[in-house]
Amino acid sequence: MTMFYFSGTGNSKYIAELFCKNMNASCHSIEEKADFTELIKSEEIIGFCYPVYMSRVPKIMREFVLARMELLKDKKIIFFCTQWLMSGDGARAFTDLFPRNYIEVIYAEHFFMPDNVNNVFFLPVKNGKSIEKYIPKSERKMQKVCRNIEVGKIKKRGFNVFSRFLGLFQGVFMSALEKKANNTIKVTPDCNNCGVCVKICPMDNLVFENEKITHKHNCTMCYRCMNKCPKKAITAVFHGKVKKQYKGI
Repeated sequence: MTMFYFSGTGNSKYIAELFCKNMNASCHSIEEKADFTELIKSEEIIGFCYPVYMSRVPKIMREFVLARMELLKDKKIIFFCTQWLMSGDGARAFTDLFPRNYIEVIYAEHFFMPDNVNNVFFLPVKNGKSIEKYIPKSERKMQKVCRNIEVGKIKKRGFNVFSRFLGLFQGVFMSALEKKANNTIKVTPDCNNCGVCVKICPMDNLVFENEKITHKHNCTMCYRCMNKCPKKAITAVFHGKVKKQYKGI
């Protein structure tokens, strides 16, 4: 069994590694320099873990899967998505990438994790003791998930009619925000051109150009740059002032 994950600021990495520790499975970030073709070919069960914003699979994960579509045919698949509030069908949304009956979904689950959206005033970012409660809750839930998988119990979170309806509504809204993110990244004069954002962007979207940071219209909305910028000088989609940065679980 192999688990592939994308993690913008650490939540999905934590869940993926927790699962692989419990199941003695291999764990790989899709940002690694690895032979993903061989890794997929060699396993019967493939897991995917990713952050979901309003029932939308991140662009970087969608592109990773679509580039390896043929390798995944008839594989048994596990989906985990991390979310702060409620995604509706965040795990089920992954199946929209595949033709009908192309894969066999054996488990799908949502994990509630701390918020990392730090430039919207009504979405609170917390760190330290304020987020410690997520750790035991995640561990208990993961133990239950692993027991279910070991005995062949199938659970598909987000596949019911209500979840799919909520996901449809959210997904349309999120698609519009994703398009906006590709065109509205802003860098304030506080930027000191340290290059941190350029180095850590998973999409290679941020570049130095004419002695300033600019972008190539290819944002996956992971919030990594906004939470790592030492000057809190970069924002995407929403452009409220970044007051607090998420440090990770």
